[in-house]
Amino acid sequence: MSPHPSSAADVRQAEFHFRCIECGNVFQTASQNFRCASCGDLLEINYPAWKKSGPNPETLKATWLKRRISTCAADLSGVWRFREVLPSLENYEQVITLREGNTPLYELTQSARITGMKHLLAKHQGMNPTGSFKDTGMTVAATFARQAGFHWVGCASTGNTSASMAAYAARGGVRSLVLVPEGKISWSKLSQALDYGAVTCQLRTDFDGCLRLLQELVLRAPVYQLNSINPFRLEGQKTLAIEMMEQLGWKPPDHIIVPGGNLGNSSAIGKALIEMRELGLISRLPKLSVIQAEGANALVRTLREGGGKRLIPVQAETRATAIRIGNPASWKKAVHVLQETGGTCEEVSEVEIAQAKVEIGAEGIGCEPASAVTLAGLKKLVKQGFVQREETVVLVLTGNLLKDPDFTIAFHRGELFSEEEDGEAKRALAKLRRPPMVLDATLDAVVGALERAEGS
Repeated sequence: MSPHPSSAADVRQAEFHFRCIECGNVFQTASQNFRCASCGDLLEINYPAWKKSGPNPETLKATWLKRRISTCAADLSGVWRFREVLPSLENYEQVITLREGNTPLYELTQSARITGMKHLLAKHQGMNPTGSFKDTGMTVAATFARQAGFHWVGCASTGNTSASMAAYAARGGVRSLVLVPEGKISWSKLSQALDYGAVTCQLRTDFDGCLRLLQELVLRAPVYQLNSINPFRLEGQKTLAIEMMEQLGWKPPDHIIVPGGNLGNSSAIGKALIEMRELGLISRLPKLSVIQAEGANALVRTLREGGGKRLIPVQAETRATAIRIGNPASWKKAVHVLQETGGTCEEVSEVEIAQAKVEIGAEGIGCEPASAVTLAGLKKLVKQGFVQREETVVLVLTGNLLKDPDFTIAFHRGELFSEEEDGEAKRALAKLRRPPMVLDATLDAVVGALERAEGS
């Protein structure tokens, strides 16, 4: 029998309520679309007891460190290990977990040389059980769905959310419904959802259309929504930042750079940073910046053209499918985080994404295309002077290399870009391609290949 989960001494579990991000109204419960009953905007989770007497930061750090040697299921999770700053559960033996979190913080020595940075690191969320950062939020949201008595969970997805939700639903004995845009999702990601038993619907629309339909569905059918609109998802995802700070000895970096799609992850990381400062876990806030693809740049345009006051949606188109979202749900939360931390938002081209992806791959760790926008964006931010070369930067890599192998194969075969893009692509990328070679099965042929590679 596994040991029982324990809490930090003299630290109460986090009692919480829901608060509207726009009008500030507070609710003890939330409807299934997770929107404010007064103004219709999104809800977030707050912990009112912290205002009166927050937990002791040194006690928290010691408790979390001690749990690393525990064999309890909740302690083996890199999310539930930090449960004192998460919504409280009735029974921690009932968490749905695949031992998510606990992801590595890598030094990027080659990418540091390319960008001229002294200290460049990557927090690789692609090392989670289903291969993306979604798992850290899904363990919390799926657990609360089951605790609430739901037998079905659902999501709209560009791929990673569906894979993660289906896995956690299967693990928790819950059925799952996946809505994905037809023809606009990596088969590698979709295959995960299929294997985990999800009822999968490919809809003739884009991601935003899938999400709109899901929002209508959950108000009519007993399906619990697990997109990042669900604030329990963001509470789980904020542990990425807590674990990162622990790995850095609670000394914040100067910058954290995150890919921008539906903007839930950047919102969660920013929320964690602000809460950690309030609790005394860190002394200052790093600047959190968001990078988007040029073809899916709703936040960039919202900030530049709308002053961050109104969303400017776009018809999203990018090969980085995980961030192919034109109407991001959490844009207001992301704008708030950028303002609070002093971060910025930038966009990068398809060629810049492909080049950065190969450069991260050359570090021996790899990532999916959407993750590579962080390195591509860093190059621009260094050139602009927003990031100084002597500063410490952490890139958040959100997905595993194996999430989109078709992109990788097409790139190395020279098939990724269309003819009109090919001129720029050839100049920037030709030296980075490593296409497979078809050779005669002779020693001389293989030796010749080695010699050509040595001279390249």
